[in-house]
Amino acid sequence: MYETHSLSEGMSRTTATIPDDLTDLMEGAVRAGIFENKSDAIRHVLREYFTENQNARVAAAVSLYSAGDSTLGTAARLAGVNRFEMRDILREEGVELRFGPEDMDTARDEIESARNIE
Repeated sequence: MYETHSLSEGMSRTTATIPDDLTDLMEGAVRAGIFENKSDAIRHVLREYFTENQNARVAAAVSLYSAGDSTLGTAARLAGVNRFEMRDILREEGVELRFGPEDMDTARDEIESARNIE
């Protein structure tokens, strides 16, 4: 079970149910100085997972785009690919492409995503 709430731009709070043994390990790692706090531990583990599992990263980005929860630029950034590669991935997955921003917030998001692509 999890629940997510937006806190500020770029950050949200997610509540998750974690087995006791993993919670104990996480708390021990924080006490040992491996992580700054529990949030830092969770961020680190998720980043590492998606870095090591590119297919899962792409699948997550495709799912968000398909549901209308992200733009092409954001999906590309999340997938770790450029916009052209993302477009091709979406087509291969049978996802209908949306063209043009739906509103000003989406347009700003697209511009920001384009600026951050390496």
